[in-house]
Amino acid sequence: MTAAIEAAEAGQLFRFLENFRALGLAVSGGPDSIALMALMARWAGERADRPRLLVLTVDHRLRPEAAAEAEMVAAAAASLGLAHRTLQRPGAAPAANIQAEARTARYRLFAAAAAAENLGAVVTAHHLDDQAETLLLRLGRGSGLYGLAAMTPDATVEGVRVLRPLLGVARARLAATAEAAGLPVVADPSNDDARYARVRLRRLMPALAREGLTGERLAATAGRLRRAAAALDEIAESLLVRSGAFHPAGFAILDAAPLVAAPEEIGLRALSRLVREVAMAPYPPRLERLEAVYAAIRATARDAGELRRTLAGAVVSFAGGRLLVYPEAGRAGLPAFRLEPGQTRVWHRRFEVALAEDAAPVEIAALGAEGWRALPDTPRAGLIRAAAITTLAARRDGELVAVPSLALPQAPTGLLARHLGSLFADASMRP
Repeated sequence: MTAAIEAAEAGQLFRFLENFRALGLAVSGGPDSIALMALMARWAGERADRPRLLVLTVDHRLRPEAAAEAEMVAAAAASLGLAHRTLQRPGAAPAANIQAEARTARYRLFAAAAAAENLGAVVTAHHLDDQAETLLLRLGRGSGLYGLAAMTPDATVEGVRVLRPLLGVARARLAATAEAAGLPVVADPSNDDARYARVRLRRLMPALAREGLTGERLAATAGRLRRAAAALDEIAESLLVRSGAFHPAGFAILDAAPLVAAPEEIGLRALSRLVREVAMAPYPPRLERLEAVYAAIRATARDAGELRRTLAGAVVSFAGGRLLVYPEAGRAGLPAFRLEPGQTRVWHRRFEVALAEDAAPVEIAALGAEGWRALPDTPRAGLIRAAAITTLAARRDGELVAVPSLALPQAPTGLLARHLGSLFADASMRP
């Protein structure tokens, strides 16, 4: 008989969550997430200094039963003394790529809820069997080390921090835990729909296990690959720090020689990390595209030529032995919104901006070509126009009043900004 998770084991699993003040729990109503909710309710109730919990259920409006299932989760949460919110997916249901679109929408809703409710992160019930299936899925897609490392316990997805404390726990144990809690569970028919690759792989798992490819071994392999990836990432980041200059406006200039001379795997990882940091992309670039751009950089450096490519939301430009990487505006351009007094928001995934309670509202958008022309000569000195115009700027009544990354203005405006990328953490930025 499969054993349910007891309090002592849950305490070990959730130990890294203790420093949070508030957490969201992603609960769909399935056995996995119901088990997570029951375990965390008991864990949080053991001590007064444990995080405040808010249960989040997404109604994608893809099935007529979804609303009733969300109500069931709300009732179960209430029985455990937990607050609950149902998040509804906006817009029409997707006609294709339903699971992928639903996943993106789900995490965007979590991000919005986390911001509104001051949640430090959202906790999900991803488990050992999910990890094994993810490894197999990505192996079938020809993924590199990033992909084969599968899911991490701590990640950022669509702008929200996601914690996965149950990655080492088998699905069967979570089902036993949900049953022991005596809470109702729902069955999502998509989990048995053979149109989805993950479902087909799940049906193959018993046969794979007979050949030694158990869920435990596959998940352990993903863990070892993740460990190797972390070591390579550290080497790649060291290369970037040694050879790059990271401007607070959000672009980077590198001496390309160390990148070109590095072992290919290190060079690829360094380029991928650089692009992700500049664009604050939620995922690494596709491996085939990354390899092609890196090969082009090497060839261009060898021929002393020039190069301009786009990659995962960033522009990669090579000339004169230097590599310039800056955010791509894209066809739709960079976002714009009105920031009200007391508000804190994230602009283009890259900058967190906050406005003082006693300040007048500002419009937040890219500096743009017009803003560049309006800058005094001193801040423009040494800047590269194509990169600088993608940085954050604030306007009031159409007039440029602040470009925090360029230390403008001299007079206080009540606006604070910081770049969210770790490579830009030491770049000087004054409000």
